[in-house]
Amino acid sequence: MAGGGFTLDRGPADDYGGKLTASVIVTCLMAASGGLIFGYDIGISGGVTAMESFLKQFFPGILRRMEASQSDEYCVYDSQLLTAFTSSLYVAGLAASLVAGRLTRAMGRQKVMLFGGATFFVGSIINAAAVNVEMLILGRILLGFGVGFTNQATPVYLAETAPARWRGAFTAGFQLFIAVGVVVANLTNYGASHVRAWGWRLSLGLAAVPAAAIFLFSLLIPDTPSSLVARGRIDDAREALRRVRGGDADAELRAIERAVRDSAEMAQGAFRRIATRRYRPYLVMAVAIPLFQQLTGVIVIAFFSPVLFRTVGFGSDTALISAVILGVVNLVSLLVSSIVVDRYGRKLLFMTGGAQMILSQVAVAWILGDAGQAALSRGHAVAVLVLLCTYSAGFGWSWGPLSWIIPGEIFPVEVRSAGQSISVAVNLGVTFLQAQIFLAMLCRFKAGTFVYYAAWVGVMTAFVAVFLPETRGVPLEAMPALWARHWYWRRFLATNGITEQMMRHYHNNKLVS
Repeated sequence: MAGGGFTLDRGPADDYGGKLTASVIVTCLMAASGGLIFGYDIGISGGVTAMESFLKQFFPGILRRMEASQSDEYCVYDSQLLTAFTSSLYVAGLAASLVAGRLTRAMGRQKVMLFGGATFFVGSIINAAAVNVEMLILGRILLGFGVGFTNQATPVYLAETAPARWRGAFTAGFQLFIAVGVVVANLTNYGASHVRAWGWRLSLGLAAVPAAAIFLFSLLIPDTPSSLVARGRIDDAREALRRVRGGDADAELRAIERAVRDSAEMAQGAFRRIATRRYRPYLVMAVAIPLFQQLTGVIVIAFFSPVLFRTVGFGSDTALISAVILGVVNLVSLLVSSIVVDRYGRKLLFMTGGAQMILSQVAVAWILGDAGQAALSRGHAVAVLVLLCTYSAGFGWSWGPLSWIIPGEIFPVEVRSAGQSISVAVNLGVTFLQAQIFLAMLCRFKAGTFVYYAAWVGVMTAFVAVFLPETRGVPLEAMPALWARHWYWRRFLATNGITEQMMRHYHNNKLVS
């Protein structure tokens, strides 16, 4: 790993004189690679379930429906057992994310990420060797444990390690690696689909590669200064802070110690504490942000994009290539988001991405509804692909990265692990429900499915506009004062003089810059 002395840029005064160093970049990139396993699974599931060799071995009833020419195309893949294969991972992930909150407090973020990579690795091997549905689901459960642990620990690790000025960009790296995992999985599916007999084993087994990557990277990075201070390892925290800041970091360390000390008496019973009135804004956001992210519909479309494209008339290879295109568009939009999120703020991206998704979904619904049961013409099929790419891009620079950035940065230190656990649990729980019902919903609502999701995007965009304060560049230790100034949330919060002083310091520096 790179050392901490090479300076790339200088942060503002509210970064305590910290610098953007090669060490912090490498450390955060290694940590953000935890998103690879989640992304690979999202991309691989839909492609594998569209492979005839996989369906023949585990779900032959779907093949029989595909061969029946009178079957409704929207209902071919409507199988609760098939969706259980996809969604079982997220039930396990939900349980693991709740346990991970306690583990991160006791063991630190880095060790939980390490454990997540190991369990995902074992699950991928079991899936590749599966001979029955029971083995498939057992493997998926272990994959879910890996996803739950890494999804809980990684965004918090990034938020606690990155300098305040670039926190959004670094935390967006987690979603960026999710997108990379999706693209890699879609390319793997396309190649594996040409291995007729056992291509599905190849797709599922190669999940071990990103799992091994996050395991090895976790061995090479230090734990976060906040986590080390909370566990009484002050000297290790000082060394970790100097390593990533590239020089003296005593002022920042004192601020972290003060925040941890102020919260020490309240650290016990964090889950009960976050449910009290004082923490109401954080609890609402811990539930609302991941809930709304899933109700954009993009995750289930990412799961089932090959299935969806086959449903609207694409051939098998064309459907897989279209899924690759969708993934690449999402990846590019995430790169754009990581560049602009700390310059223009979170709320602007939420607004523009929301409008873009609504328009795209309504247009897709109109095209599919106009076609009815008839197969789409080539022009209409291409239009659907372009609109879904536009929709994916809107998600990629708004709800995709921001639904990890916001929960990772808003929680006070005494409820940070609990808040992140709730956020990840809601994310995975709603993902499970969405994955379980999407194919049945597509069968019954048909084109109306996209109108349903467009309506939800309208609701969530209005919610963010009214209830989310702009968090760009605000130090983690000053977040309570930011929320205490919000027109609605201030009725729940009271701040101390220290956090108010930090907020005044931040705003003064913002005006000067």
